[in-house]
Amino acid sequence: MKYGASNAIKARRHEVHFLSGGISCAGWHYPAAGECCIVMGHGLGGIRESGLAAYAERFAQAGFVCLVFDYRHFGDSQGEPRQLGSIPRQLEDWRSAIQFARQLPGVRKVVLWGTSFSGGHVVVAASRDPEVAAVIAQNPMLDGRSAFVQAAGRVGPWMVLRTVAVALLDSFGALLGRLPRLLPVAAPPGSLGFLTAPDSLPGYLALSPAYARNELAARLALTTASYRPIHCAHLVRCPVLLQICERDSVAPPAAALATAQILGPRGRVESYPIGHFDIYFGDHFERAVGDQIHFLRHCLS
Repeated sequence: MKYGASNAIKARRHEVHFLSGGISCAGWHYPAAGECCIVMGHGLGGIRESGLAAYAERFAQAGFVCLVFDYRHFGDSQGEPRQLGSIPRQLEDWRSAIQFARQLPGVRKVVLWGTSFSGGHVVVAASRDPEVAAVIAQNPMLDGRSAFVQAAGRVGPWMVLRTVAVALLDSFGALLGRLPRLLPVAAPPGSLGFLTAPDSLPGYLALSPAYARNELAARLALTTASYRPIHCAHLVRCPVLLQICERDSVAPPAAALATAQILGPRGRVESYPIGHFDIYFGDHFERAVGDQIHFLRHCLS
């Protein structure tokens, strides 16, 4: 099942743009009657067309304004070279998107919504902005080191070394002004790629439109293991919903549970007996988005 925007959704939302680091980022603005805006960004190598419209439509129907955006270098946003994943730049894009959301008509509160890799970004962003009203982190990647250990145990040391070698070549090439060396975002088991668990490629293809680019600059592999949003959790002061997929092959559930312990009473956990990509589809999507709306109504009332 593909999640694209229906004609009704397209009629309701507006195309918007905002600057981040001097580069134009593209977004969808979903107007609604409420004063809360949910800022939404995708996970690793994703674009806004990869399932986010389904969530934004539900939120808008429930009275929440939404801003869904593409990171620099991806989708309809500007930025060269294309498919360049940079954690610092993406965090800056979050900060710029939050600032833009606060300028939308009628908006008084901002909520951050992230999934997978951006599920870690929203925790970091909220730790830096005490005025964020709430955070939703769906199947969140909160500890790059744990994710690396999990993946390395599955693919073995030889595949890890091959990936690092390509990433180093890409980094050195960048110093010489060369175009990025690209790796698949999702690939079959035994192949080079960022996500190679058995459910990764089928899940990515089911979630993404046919025109999405299943590729990412290899240099990002040198920094993902050291990216640990869990270490920012103690600085978050707003309510946080952590939605954990118990059979997650991408984002270790133990890291999300540990983050919940750090958050203490500010954290709420919902667990689902499913894999990383299952939460985007069918009954699992319905339950997840229903839990999100219930959380927002409770903590923002």
